[in-house]
Amino acid sequence: MKSILIIFLFALPSFSSVLQVQGFDFFYFVLQWPGSFCDTGKQSCCYPNSGKPASDFLIHGLWPNNNDGSFPLNCDPNSSFDPSEISDLINSMDAEWPSMACPSGNSHSFWAHEWEKHGTCVESLFNEHDYFQAALTLKGKAEGILQMLSSSGIEPNDNSYSLSSITEAIKGGIGYTPVIECNQDESGSSQLYQVYLCADTSASNFIACPFFRTESCSSEIKFPSF
Repeated sequence: MKSILIIFLFALPSFSSVLQVQGFDFFYFVLQWPGSFCDTGKQSCCYPNSGKPASDFLIHGLWPNNNDGSFPLNCDPNSSFDPSEISDLINSMDAEWPSMACPSGNSHSFWAHEWEKHGTCVESLFNEHDYFQAALTLKGKAEGILQMLSSSGIEPNDNSYSLSSITEAIKGGIGYTPVIECNQDESGSSQLYQVYLCADTSASNFIACPFFRTESCSSEIKFPSF
């Protein structure tokens, strides 16, 4: 009986790890406005080796989350990022998912961070290549966000717009209410920073968000140029 108990106890960490990998309810697909990443007093930005990104929303990440607001992180320390696994995606990744952090680089450290922190928690569904491909496919489905805003008279021209008008413009195009995250510019003004869209557990379709992050925005927010 003692030997059976010892075997069971040693098996627990592995069982717990499997639960952690599989335990999530939806994805946050997070898009970042590069003008707001650069226009803040807390950090500087640098263009990647691939050059200045297009003036469009860029991918920040594809993050598994739970309906109660909790989320798994860093689920498999043995699964390191391997750039050779996404060699066919590099051009798309450079365009849609570049790092704006300093110093300038090839964005590999950014992608490694996203895979190891978030991607390893869905390894039961996606290998590394499929994880990044899923995010790129969702980006294609959300490609028109800038146009959705523009059609509502909301332009990246350093002017301020109501948070509700931004939310409604994106909802009108995507079909679901987004979560809007703001940061602050050097003068302390609230500005449009990130758009969170929710996707199902296959990362195939956008869905109504089961959980909304706490708002970090003022009622009027700046939309900086880039």
